[in-house]
Amino acid sequence: MKKSILAVFSTATLPLLLLGSEPSAFNAGNIESPEPYGLTQSEKVIFENKQRLHKISVKTSTQQNEVESLRQRLDGLQTVLENLTKKSHKNKIELQKLQETNMQNFTSYEDRLGKVVQTNSESVKKLEAVMLELSNVINKVNADYVTKDEYNALVKDVNDFKQLVVKELKASSKKVSSGGEFAKMTNAQIAKKAQSLFDQKYYTKSIKYYNHLITKHYKPAYANYMIGEMNFRRKNYANAIAYFKKSASLYKNASYMPELMLHSAISMEKTGDVKHAKAFYNAILTKYPESVEAVQAHENLNNL
Repeated sequence: MKKSILAVFSTATLPLLLLGSEPSAFNAGNIESPEPYGLTQSEKVIFENKQRLHKISVKTSTQQNEVESLRQRLDGLQTVLENLTKKSHKNKIELQKLQETNMQNFTSYEDRLGKVVQTNSESVKKLEAVMLELSNVINKVNADYVTKDEYNALVKDVNDFKQLVVKELKASSKKVSSGGEFAKMTNAQIAKKAQSLFDQKYYTKSIKYYNHLITKHYKPAYANYMIGEMNFRRKNYANAIAYFKKSASLYKNASYMPELMLHSAISMEKTGDVKHAKAFYNAILTKYPESVEAVQAHENLNNL
């Protein structure tokens, strides 16, 4: 009897005990659960796809945030670029105004110097003052056009140039006061004659004509350039450098500037100033890369 009661009790309570030992069995196959179990093969595929979609969604959200951040940075850079463009345009206008002002001042200076040379009423003391002013101009040319170091290296040539100018000014002064062979010729006629003499290789006479044009302040930049060319052809390289520098200080945008720079570089190389010769060759390659002189400059630079 006792065994029967136990058997009945055990049979009746067995399902309850099983149910109590596996209370989560009703959740099996739920793919919405963070950690599902009891999935069929199809449910596993669906769950895996769901996880992939979740990761893609998170990644897409992150990329959108990064894109938005980059867009904001791009907007900031665009603003900076616009400001730089405005400043560049403003600086360009200011530079143009400054160049115009300098040109006006230089023209005024040319007129004053021309009157002094034409009248020849200055004493030796005033001539010395002119030479002092010329020295200041040369210092400025060396600082702006070639560098101060080059000036120090060529100081002896500059001093020789000063003496040459003094001699030429005194000789020109005598001719101006007495009329001389140029008395009945216009400046244009003298310039034409000087060019003709140069073309015929009568350099001594041509230099004489160009020196007269310098005293008359008629196209002085070109006159100095031509005298430099004749000294260059005569292999008087130190004098050639001095005249080239004077020409460049008067007119830096001349059409003959590539040839002037090339012959200046060659003259420096011939006088042993290899350092500044290289600097001039490189300047030609940078500023006039398409010119004939650039080809020669490249070849000479490779040979140094």
